[in-house]
Amino acid sequence: MPIQRSAGAEIKGLIDALGGADETKREAAIARLAVIGPRAVEHLLTEFASATGRARAGMLRALDAVADPRALPVARGALEDSSALVQTAAIGALRSLVGAGNAAAARDAFDALVAAALDGRRIAPVRLAAWEALRESAGDPREAVRAALATDPDPEVRAAAGGAAAPSAAGRDVWRTAIEGQLPASAGALKTALAAHKSTARLTELQRLVDQLRGRELQEPDAAAREEWRAVRGAVHQALAARNSRLALYDLRDSFLTSERLPVAFLAAIEEIGDGTCLDALAAAYEESSRSGEAWWREHLATAFRAIVHREGLTRRHAAVKRVLARWSEAGELLR
Repeated sequence: MPIQRSAGAEIKGLIDALGGADETKREAAIARLAVIGPRAVEHLLTEFASATGRARAGMLRALDAVADPRALPVARGALEDSSALVQTAAIGALRSLVGAGNAAAARDAFDALVAAALDGRRIAPVRLAAWEALRESAGDPREAVRAALATDPDPEVRAAAGGAAAPSAAGRDVWRTAIEGQLPASAGALKTALAAHKSTARLTELQRLVDQLRGRELQEPDAAAREEWRAVRGAVHQALAARNSRLALYDLRDSFLTSERLPVAFLAAIEEIGDGTCLDALAAAYEESSRSGEAWWREHLATAFRAIVHREGLTRRHAAVKRVLARWSEAGELLR
């Protein structure tokens, strides 16, 4: 009996670490829960409903590694979570069940992935993650999904589903040369390569790509082309956020200091992984939006600001919040 109680206490401590701010501890906890395996599953399922978004994503990643059919209802339900990070982690857990050997769970997980991929209400990165999971399967159902996505209204979804089941040699060359420091001539070529590689690329490769793209934007004299490169940089930030990485948070934060409206991917990324250091930039952009009259931009800046405050548990007594309130006259509106 003491051994069981000790194991339970260890699992509880690991689950608690999944919601913490220390990325190294979170990754270590996920790895340890995966090693514990089926013994950890019941604890993960019990704690899931009361967990925060970050902790939920970690739990789903641990369940992904274990591939236990008991995780099916939770993973399927997590596809309706408001966080794209949680939805993407849920897709990973469902993907592991498709190939886990339990026929009923595999069928239901496959059906859930199909529904997620075809759901036009979802953001493109989540739908593409579901499609990537389905691409590993074979047969007519997968081909039917690919055909549907190839005519999807979303251009990013069309581009990813319209090609072959695996990245083309040209796509691999674009990606390889880009992460080695040489960007292609067009932003569109890199965007297509990113869609194929973002879930498997090393986090440090994505970080370096952010830096290269920022430099490319600054050198681009044409406004339309500059916006295309910026959209790709936003997509890279969103790919990092989907994997809960803050490696390029410095660039994401500084991007909001510009007076220009950013692509929606920047908002999605900062909402997922932004911390107290991002509040100043968001408050500055919010105040600037009142002068520019950008109502949509203003509303989404407020949503991102509040999401960070809530997720990080920041109060008016926190140093970052105090600094924002003292510096920006309209910041009080963001805390309502």
